[in-house]
Amino acid sequence: MWKPETITSAANPLLKDVKRAIARGSLTESGWCVAETFHLLEEALHSPCAVKTVLVSETKFGGVEARLRGSPDVKLMVLPDALFATVAATETSQGVIALVQPAAWNLDDLLRGAPLVVVLDGVQDPGNAGTIIRTAEAFGITGVVFLKGTVSPYNPKTLRASAGSLFRVRYVHGVGGEFMGKTLAERGVTLYAGVPAGSGKAVRPLATVDLTGASGLIVGNEARGVGAELRAAAQDVAIPTVGVESLNAAMAAGILMYEARRQRALGA
Repeated sequence: MWKPETITSAANPLLKDVKRAIARGSLTESGWCVAETFHLLEEALHSPCAVKTVLVSETKFGGVEARLRGSPDVKLMVLPDALFATVAATETSQGVIALVQPAAWNLDDLLRGAPLVVVLDGVQDPGNAGTIIRTAEAFGITGVVFLKGTVSPYNPKTLRASAGSLFRVRYVHGVGGEFMGKTLAERGVTLYAGVPAGSGKAVRPLATVDLTGASGLIVGNEARGVGAELRAAAQDVAIPTVGVESLNAAMAAGILMYEARRQRALGA
């Protein structure tokens, strides 16, 4: 049985590394993502990802210890409550942070079978990105692409908004829009750019688009929409609305994914 270790100093290198990762919205120097909350700990433990280390406040030690039974390779680090509060990313922390080694995916992984990918083009809000990841899992999306300029999938807020789906959904990140557009086209993937209704005569209503083939659904920046270079490689599609021209990025992405799922279920 493993033995917990104790950290009492704010100068501890691991704590500094975790705090930097939280501040940057990125991985730690060791390549781990920061997953805070008991729910994310449990999701990580039951995912293909490896849980390397768990930081826990003294008062939450018992609850974490019970969850880690059967996971002898996980290193458990106990912190005084006051010290843990200086590390936590949330204002009302649950007293647990898991450091998780994310899975490594490539584009081939996303395009297996009958591909249906979601491309995030400049989505900045981590809550939107995480919600899209969660919805992607719910609707059987084969993968998500985080283009350059999009919030990091490893931002702790993105991870929390995904409710653990980021540990299971296939994704790639940091890819250029022009490269991705050409690559997907070469792979036979038809791109559809989600745009506001009334953006032009070439815009097609979502229900008229055939999403049963290899498809890529592009979700643009919350303020600017889909970038020009990627939009030029795609067909414009719009969700019919009444009274408003556009929807929240995560809401729009969910409707696009639902319609693709609906069409594919009918054709199955």
